[in-house]
Amino acid sequence: MSDTFTETTSTSWFTRIKNSFGGAVIGLILIVGMVVLLFWNEGRAVQTAKSLAEGAGAVVSVGADKVDQGNEGKLVHVSGAVTTDATPSDPDFGVSAQGIRLVREVEMYQWKEESSSETQKKLGGGEETVTTYKYSKAWDSSYNNSSDFKQPGGHENPSMDVRGANFQVPNAKLGAFQLDEPVLSQIGGDKALPLKPDQGAAVQAAYSGSKKLSIVDGGIYLGWNPSSPVVGDYRIKYELAPLGTISVIGQQSGSGFVPYQTDAGDQLLMVDNGNVPADQMFKEAEQANTVITWILRGVGLLLLGIGFALFMSPIGVLADVIPFLGSLVRMGTGLIAFFLAIVVGTITIAIAWFYYRPLLGIGILVVGALVAAGIVYIGRSRRQAAAPAPGPTSTPPAHA
Repeated sequence: MSDTFTETTSTSWFTRIKNSFGGAVIGLILIVGMVVLLFWNEGRAVQTAKSLAEGAGAVVSVGADKVDQGNEGKLVHVSGAVTTDATPSDPDFGVSAQGIRLVREVEMYQWKEESSSETQKKLGGGEETVTTYKYSKAWDSSYNNSSDFKQPGGHENPSMDVRGANFQVPNAKLGAFQLDEPVLSQIGGDKALPLKPDQGAAVQAAYSGSKKLSIVDGGIYLGWNPSSPVVGDYRIKYELAPLGTISVIGQQSGSGFVPYQTDAGDQLLMVDNGNVPADQMFKEAEQANTVITWILRGVGLLLLGIGFALFMSPIGVLADVIPFLGSLVRMGTGLIAFFLAIVVGTITIAIAWFYYRPLLGIGILVVGALVAAGIVYIGRSRRQAAAPAPGPTSTPPAHA
């Protein structure tokens, strides 16, 4: 059976008009949603910045060797080595290692569908779309449900019975302090954990499946021939978050840590690998807040432009009765959508600034007004200096 499948569909002008009005409604919803997102993002950024500033001023650095009950309820910073009596392990394959978290990564060899479309407009406003579906075999950590393929026959994928999973110790210690899931889950630094060939017997003993199992390239292979995989084979690798030194900022509660509620509104519970000073942890959190703010601004402006383009899409479809005219109109509405996205987006951000940061907003407005007044004044002065001076006035001769 061919690994490509081509489908041709035709859409009438009237159907396209009807669909475009549905798209316009979606565009309007997207516009409103992105205005709300941009406004909310500025408030989120301000609240987080205030919370971090509040936390930086309240945090107390303490030693990990003992728990001082005098710090109960305070925001504390602790650095030290993590220890635990528990061992993270994968019961399905009998793999375990000393650390905080064992991560099982799974890939299955399976059929994958890719599609590409080419659309041509016809005189009268209709469209003809040619879609080509391509099928290939590849390793993928996500399951591709072949029943959703355009041509499932000959491209059937078995169910993905083995999936990725995390196996984390339930608790650990940081000196005299207790660590539980909220802190442990934030510890990073995962490193590859290659399996050794002599672990094969233990892995095989724990495995309850029917596939042939072998240790290949530091991982588990489920299938008959690793050099010639077939659909349904698995590759399994492991990563380990090792024990080591960490730094924690959180509210001391008994001998553990809980999120610290700031007056500004955020809850602070931060974890970093290594012996990191409190001021550096707050600085990194401030930088992350700035990055998130700009990412959300960019996403909001992009989706705002798409929303305006969808909202004006009926105009282009109506003009498509003459394909060349439709392309010109669509180019114009695209430029208008881009312009409206920039204008509406920046106005929304500006209004949010005035709402959430009134003093700063007024200060920027005053500075802007002074700069504008200065430019106008300098311009007038230069025009006056460049204007020619009036010449001497001649006196008419006297008559006898």
